[in-house]
Amino acid sequence: MLCKWCRSTEAIQSKNTVYWELPDGSRAITINETPCIHCEDCGMQYQTDETTEIIENHLLLINTKLLPDTTNYEQLLAQPKILKRNYFDFST
Repeated sequence: MLCKWCRSTEAIQSKNTVYWELPDGSRAITINETPCIHCEDCGMQYQTDETTEIIENHLLLINTKLLPDTTNYEQLLAQPKILKRNYFDFST
């Protein structure tokens, strides 16, 4: 896999911890075991655009007041949705 930062071919799929501000700006949460790309050469760890979009869209669809300060990626995505879709996403 190609690293977007240094262009090395030593990038691998991994998981890391991220800190995400909620859409309403009220607080940030810690999300453990989040899919990421990890570059063995430069050490950079980053989320793909797809993973970022999944997290941001899901946070718009759930009741974030019920979220604990720390969760993991799978638990976050398992939160029940209160909206059917992201009505602010005009890309589709």
